[in-house]
Amino acid sequence: MGSFFKQIYRYTHPRSYRHNENLWPYMKIGRARSGEINKLEYRGQSVPIADLSSLKGKFSGPVMLTATGPSVREIDFTQPPLPVPAFGVNGSWSLSLFFEFSFYVIVDMGFFDKKPEIVANIVAARSLTLFTTAHGIARIVDRFGLKSIQCTLALIEDAACKIYQPALKPRELKDFYIKENFVAFTQTRADIGFSTDIRQGIFDAGTVIYWALQISVYLGFTELFIAGLDMNNFDKPRFYESQSEKQPTNLEGIFTSLVLPAFEHASLLLKDKKIRVVNLSVNSAIPDYIFEKVSYNDAFFKKN
Repeated sequence: MGSFFKQIYRYTHPRSYRHNENLWPYMKIGRARSGEINKLEYRGQSVPIADLSSLKGKFSGPVMLTATGPSVREIDFTQPPLPVPAFGVNGSWSLSLFFEFSFYVIVDMGFFDKKPEIVANIVAARSLTLFTTAHGIARIVDRFGLKSIQCTLALIEDAACKIYQPALKPRELKDFYIKENFVAFTQTRADIGFSTDIRQGIFDAGTVIYWALQISVYLGFTELFIAGLDMNNFDKPRFYESQSEKQPTNLEGIFTSLVLPAFEHASLLLKDKKIRVVNLSVNSAIPDYIFEKVSYNDAFFKKN
């Protein structure tokens, strides 16, 4: 039946709407005046989602972002910094032994499919807000059922591929957002942007931590500590993986062309907003002129 509806969708919608084909006709949405999806129905069930407007600027101070690079293994988290809220991505859930995650983001649909045991723990966490896309919510409901969801779901969208709207190419995307003061693009490229209002969409740069940066700024945090932002040693498994279960990554192929310029762009914007970003991976391929590098111990336990 799914492929039947997919074929109908392809015949009745332009190619620029193709990113919606797996959701139609199962998902119905409503949008707030500020642009974000504020009502969601999937397979005839109403799915509760967070009010993004209520989260704008709600928090302040530091937040710990836990990426998944191998360097995380080198950090002794047995003395977690307190009281710093933790913001996880993808497989960093194993650090819940040391942190009680307040926020989480997963936008890689392959992660939902390949690591359902991790996703099950995340959606069962009552005190956690999970930021994910409409496709992510569909996968959660399909696999676990609506009643199993104990976390708060916060629906976010790729600025270039909004639900039931046409996908925008880089030049179209820049033309659409160029007059908005919550979006900053690089001067030379239309494919690299940074949003400070996630209600209008989030800009992708090939890595989930770039989404987490934009969400953290929207939430109001002014000091962002990032563990596991290595962006090198791509042949090694992520800190939560073994060599035998290592999943492939395309980061090495896009690091120089996309990831590095995006982080450099974010750095300039965040410095202008007086938001400090600290990379706890001291051997990271991200240069310290972009994000300052400080070891975990020096950042939280060094005596002045």
